[in-house]
This record gives sequence, C-alpha cells and structure tokens, in this order.
Amino acid sequence: MAEFFHKQKLAENYAEGRPSYPPELFQFIASKTPCHHVAWDVATGSGQAVVSLAGIYETVVATDVSAEQLAHAQPLPNVHYRHTPPSIPLHELERYVAPPTSVDLVTVAQAIHWFDLPSFYGVARHALRRPGGVLAAWCYTLPRVNDQFDAVIDRFYEILDPYWAPQRRLVDERYVGLEFPFDPVQGEEHTGPFEFMVTREMDLAAVLTYLRSWSAYHTALEKGVDLLAEAQVGELRRAWGGDAAALKLVRFPVYLRIGRVGGG
Repeated sequence: MAEFFHKQKLAENYAEGRPSYPPELFQFIASKTPCHHVAWDVATGSGQAVVSLAGIYETVVATDVSAEQLAHAQPLPNVHYRHTPPSIPLHELERYVAPPTSVDLVTVAQAIHWFDLPSFYGVARHALRRPGGVLAAWCYTLPRVNDQFDAVIDRFYEILDPYWAPQRRLVDERYVGLEFPFDPVQGEEHTGPFEFMVTREMDLAAVLTYLRSWSAYHTALEKGVDLLAEAQVGELRRAWGGDAAALKLVRFPVYLRIGRVGGG
C-alpha cells in the first residue's frame, strides 16, 4: 500500500508540476521529419509532450511503463496511450507501437538517461522509417528565477545528490555525454545539444510541487527523509520574496539531441 501511495503521489506531482515544452522545440523537430504521419512518444509520463505532437502528426502513440502516470494524461482523438513493459521486444513492436519502419519520429522527453540505451536504440531503429526517420531526446535543467532564489535551488539540488541515480549526471551535462549513434538531421552539422527555453509563470506552491516530482525527493522520502520539511520550505519562501502567492517567471533551459537513421 505504501509503495502504491508513493507511485500515485509521484504521478500527481509530475502531472501538476512538470513544465510543458516550447512550440519552437516542436517546430524545429517537425522541420526535420520529411513526413508527419506517425510519432511515438516514449516514456510519455502524463503526456507533457503529447499535445504539441498531436497538433503536428496525424497519429501519436504515447507509451509508458507507469499506469499511474498514464492515468493523468490528456485524452486526444489522435493519441493512443499504451502501457508497456520496460523493454519492448522487437517482435511485439507492432502490438505496442506500430509496424516496423513506419514511424516518422520517436521522441523522449526528460527520460532517455534512465534507459538501457543499446536495447532502446535497437527498437527505435526498427520502428523508424528509412531513410529519414528521426529520434529526438531532450532534457531540461534546474529552474531559473533570479540570483537569490537560484542559489537556494542549487543548494537544495546538492543536498539531494546522494539520492539521485547515477544516470542523472547526463542531465547535469545537458546530454553532451549521451551516447547517441545517429546521423545529423538535414541542415545540421551535429546532433546537438540544441538549446531552447521553457518559460512559465509560477507561484511558490507550483515550484514546490515541481520539486516534489523529482525522483530523488521520493527516494529520500522512502528512506524516511523529507528534504522539503518546514525549514527548507521556509528558506525557499524567503528567497521567493515573502509573498508565496506572487507569480514569477520561471525559466527551464532545454537541451535537445536529434538525429536520423540512415537509409536502407
């Protein structure tokens, strides 16, 4: 029961607290896919990327290993949400996603650093159209508000360091060190990272909900440590400027790796 509660709470915090992504990101990605028939959003969570993809691609398949996360996703007529095992066998690709070599775009938002990359890349290559199928994976780093608040967020992130999985370092490195064996897309000389920016008006409560969606925060909770107890929240409140209900512009830097499969 406790494990179910933590999963549910994490899913709720994720759906409520996580940022969406800027239109410029999707416009850039879509400009690199010759066809806009089928997109596959892997590890879709509660669907932060799906609404934008659904406005560009005729069909979006959005998969996740978490039924709790998918329960919070927005229903759309051209989106098919599917609960999958952690690794999709090649012979079951059509069952869960689409026929081989029929997918124009595979996207992974804020998740590829958790994957078994050789296995995932094998499935993605099997799914993508040839030539021209595109894989796009992006992450965002710590929220930025102002110097005072950013310093407190940075200290909080450091306190959480023992509770982050090692793969999180790839996000800290802005996916520069991500193994990414794909060719540059048309018009580009490399696979990135390309930088974009999410901006969102948030009050302190929304920021706290976002922080509570971090996997490291929940790992600490499971060990009996609440790193957003009153003392830490009080420090964040003071850095926010006293009025917790005041809206501030919060910026999330986004870093994109994008590449295409070869022909044949």
